[in-house]
Amino acid sequence: MDAKAILREHITKTISIPDDQFDHVFSHFKLQSYKKGQTVITEGTFVHAEYFVIDGCLKSFFINDNLKMFILQFAMPTWWVSDYSALYSGNKATISVDCITDATVLSLANEDREKLCKEFHAVEHFFRWRTNKGYVASQKRLLSLMNNDARHRYEELLNLYPQLYNLVPKHLIAAYLGISRETLSRLYNNS
Repeated sequence: MDAKAILREHITKTISIPDDQFDHVFSHFKLQSYKKGQTVITEGTFVHAEYFVIDGCLKSFFINDNLKMFILQFAMPTWWVSDYSALYSGNKATISVDCITDATVLSLANEDREKLCKEFHAVEHFFRWRTNKGYVASQKRLLSLMNNDARHRYEELLNLYPQLYNLVPKHLIAAYLGISRETLSRLYNNS
């Protein structure tokens, strides 16, 4: 399936959009390819777009002053990723986004998204729905980090996204779960 068809299928799960309107919407996206390890967003730079993953896997992350990595999100096909705080505020990025694997994405500039939302109520509804869904997922993850032990968080991730364990290096999964690589190995070997 090509990028246009993947995006259309993704959008039409939420809204109905005529072909001519979708063609107009799609014309605002830019197809981009990245290599494994390549950076999409660098902390400290301005962010002008969000990214819809067609193929591959990306991660958004933060590295603290002690050089410890915290992963906020993995982004697999049909997921969106950006530094949304920087994108919406016009401030510099506080997180980075890079590629765990080779990746193909569709980028959508912030001003183009806003323009499309003004032109088409259905498109505005789609982006509002997607933002709300992302907020709910972030809230669930935060509550899980605050309330659940490492084993529960590990099992929860395994149940929700089993494909991650074949796609993402274990040290990155450990960073996402907020545990050491050794703890992850123990959990993995005892499951």
